[in-house]
Parts: sequence; structure tokens; C-alpha cells
Amino acid sequence: MHSLFFLALISVLLSLALTPIVATWSRRAGLVDHPDGRRKIHRLPISRVGGIAIALTYVVSSSLILLMAPHYRAMLPEWMPGILRIVPGVALVFLVGLLDDIRGLRPWQKLLGQLVASVWVIGFAHVAINGVRGSHFPSWLSVVITVVWLLACTNAVNLIDGVDGLASGIGFFATCTTLAAAMLRGNEPLMFATIPLAGALLGFLRYNFNPASIFLGDCGSLTLGFLLGILAILWGQMSATFLGMTAPLMALAVPLLDTTLAIARRFLRQQPIFGADRGHVHHRLLARGLGPRAVTLILYGVCTFGAALSLAGSTWENYSGLVLLLFCVAAWIGVHKLDYVEFGEAGRMLRQGIFRRLLNRQLSLQGFRRQLAMAPSVEACWLAVLSVYRGFGFVAVRASLGGERFSDGVESGSQGMWRLSIPLGASDFVEFYRTSESRIPCSGADELADAITRGMSDKMRQFQVAIDMRGRRVMPAGGDHARPAHVQKAAAAAAAGGGNQPRTGTTLSRWI
Repeated sequence: MHSLFFLALISVLLSLALTPIVATWSRRAGLVDHPDGRRKIHRLPISRVGGIAIALTYVVSSSLILLMAPHYRAMLPEWMPGILRIVPGVALVFLVGLLDDIRGLRPWQKLLGQLVASVWVIGFAHVAINGVRGSHFPSWLSVVITVVWLLACTNAVNLIDGVDGLASGIGFFATCTTLAAAMLRGNEPLMFATIPLAGALLGFLRYNFNPASIFLGDCGSLTLGFLLGILAILWGQMSATFLGMTAPLMALAVPLLDTTLAIARRFLRQQPIFGADRGHVHHRLLARGLGPRAVTLILYGVCTFGAALSLAGSTWENYSGLVLLLFCVAAWIGVHKLDYVEFGEAGRMLRQGIFRRLLNRQLSLQGFRRQLAMAPSVEACWLAVLSVYRGFGFVAVRASLGGERFSDGVESGSQGMWRLSIPLGASDFVEFYRTSESRIPCSGADELADAITRGMSDKMRQFQVAIDMRGRRVMPAGGDHARPAHVQKAAAAAAAGGGNQPRTGTTLSRWI
């Protein structure tokens, strides 16, 4: 125990000494983060490679205690093979982050490096989520779940690193929580792995807390997230139940929840998943008028709450279900208080059945396109239009197709009627009508217009239909000179008729 205390002390002191040295060196080397007035609101250029100081502290302090303490020196032959298997994966993530800090990498390049590192620690260090105690996942499923977990933790810490001291502080709380769980279980290797990281982060916070003089950078945030993911797996392996294995997730609740919300928001807004925005949890709190310090302290408090729940669920596994329920309720309340417009609208659409209506309209459009593609005549094309238009909120439709007039529904007699006009050629058109009193939303009208424009235009080029007293016959394409005289007259009359002048584009106009 004295050796562990000495390890913690060495880590803190080394971090306090090395961090300003790294900050000074990085400023001279030009490795600084310049303010841009938008997302980077600090006033002066600040060092962005603080991860170097944390990595040096971790390696040096661990090496010193292994060499100086007789107990740990005796354990070195047993621990060294496992350490050497994990180090290459962690080092790869660190190098990927450092390259991004120095020259910038694309998201897929960083993700590829993290993926390789994750597969390395799974395959060579055997760090994996193998299943619940007593039952094991298939090998392929274990690999998939472990990779997803490590990638999630790695990028979650990176995404939360938007306010001075936030990512490093959250990492410190998560590390201390893992350390406490290891001490409760008497897991000495896990204690040895977490103490130098906690000490390095505590000393680093002296310079990283607002106002910061050094940032973690990607070399720091990605490596910290990857390490926390590995430590969480080792912690989870101590639990005997599935619910007990959720304790590491609660300890990392803030960054993981923020990442989940970011992905969901960008998906709903049809924005790039790896793009940057100002919708993260800390941004929402800043938008409410809170200062950076207040935001950081509030999220520290949330982390403390999550840490307490995680330890409770890990220690009293008989009550872990109740602890998990309390955690879920607290998370739901927290997300609700952040007032994300995207989720409010999505919830409203679900409650009002809007998603089902949109799905039904898409299915109707698919059916309409198929029916139109197989239509052998203009009459069949018209029947396809009749089968779909009312589902889009229209009350009437009329058309001129191949010199023939069609109509359905009531076009007039109601004030405030709107007309959607879709031209198909010199004399062909389709027009839909809608009243302002209609309760059916008119969403998807543009898709309907596009489907008619593309489908009908193709059909009109394939055949020209003439209707006489005997019925219908298909005429070869070739312009008006290929039509019988009475069909040419009908087309000319349609072109000269009221409201049937040649159209140059789809329009939406008021019909009085």
C-alpha cells in the first residue's frame, strides 16, 4: 500500500514538473491552438500537445516504481508480458493523435488507426469483453463488442474536450472510480495501472483548468479515452452479473452520452457524423449563460454522481438493477433539461404518427412509380395518379395527357384553394388542388411532382394516345404530323384552353 501511495505522489509531482516544460517546448515548436472566434474562443495561442506530458508521466512513474519497490520488482516477470502486449496499441493511438495535432488527419484516418490499435489489444493482449460471468459470447461477437466499446470511449473523451479542464477532469474521476473498484476487489494489477494515470491527470489539471495554459490535444484525449476503455474492460471482468458490468459505463456516462447525442443529432439533421458543431452538452450549458468554470464544475458533479452509482452497482450487485434504473432516469431528465430541438421534434412526430404517415407516403410513391412504369396507356397513367394524390393532402386533380382531358374531385367552390401545376410538355400537364382547410399535411408534394415529371414524361415519349368514339389506340411517336387531324385539333384546343397554356416549370399558386 505504501508503494501505491508513493506511485501516486511520484505521478503528481512528475506531471506538475513536466507539463509546463512540454507547454514551453510546444509553443516554441509552433504546436499551439490558435483562437478563431467561433469554436476556439480562447484569447491567446495555447499549447495543444498536453498528452505528451501525461504519457511521459505515466511511463516514467510506472517504470520508477517497478524498479524501486521490491514487491513490484518481484512481480515484474509476471506483469511484463501483459504490459508489453498492451503498450503497442496504446502507443499507436497516441501517435495517431500526435500526427493529428501536428499536421492534421482526416476522420477516417484517425478511425483506422484506432481500429488497428483495438484489434491489437484484443488479439495480442487478450483484453476483450468475453461475456457475462458463466456464459461467453462467440468469438466474433466478443471482438465486435470490444472494438465498438474501445472506439466509443476513445472518441467520446475526444469529443467532450471542448472546455478547459473538462476532458482531463472527467478522465480523472473515471480513473479514480476504477481505482476505487479495484481496491474494493483487491485487484492489485488494476490498481497499479490506474494510479499513475490518476496522478498524471491531477497534476495536469493544475495547468489545464480554466484559464488553461495547455490543452490535451488529440494525442492526450484519444489516448486517455483508449486507456479508460481498456481499464473499464478489466473492471467489468471483475463483475459477476450483466448489470454489474454496466458500472464502467456509468463511470464514463458524460462523454459516452454526449457522443451518443451527437451522433443522433447529426443523423436527424442529415449532417456528417464526424463533423464539428456547437451542440455538445458543454455547448448547451454555455448557451444558457454559464461560464466555462461553472460548466466544468457542473459536469464534474454529474461525473461524481455517475461514479457513485457505478461503485454502488459494482459493490452491491443484488441491487444493481435498481441502481441502473436510477441512472437511466437521471440520464433522461438530464437530456430533457438540455432541451435539444431535434429530439423534441422527433418525439412529437412519433406521438402524432407523422413517421408512419411519411413511411406510408414513401410506400405510396414507390407503388406509384411501379404502376406508372407498367402503364400501357394514358388511361392507366391517369389511374396511377388517382391512386396516390389524396394521400398527399390534395382534394382534386385534373390533367391533359395526349390530347385527352381528365379530372377528379372538386376544383372550385372553396375559397383559398391552392394549385400545384406540373408541366409535361407543350400541352400536357397535371394539376393538383388543395384547400386551406385540409387537415392532412401536404408534405412530400415535391417528391410526388418529381415522380410524375419523370415518369409521365417518359411515358408521353413512348406513346401518343388518341381517344375517339371507338375507344383507344396507340400511335407511333413522331410529332403532330404523325397524329390524325382530329387528334391534332384536340391538342391545339387543349393548348389554347383556359389555364392550359404551355408551362415552363412546376408552380404552386393560389386558386381563387
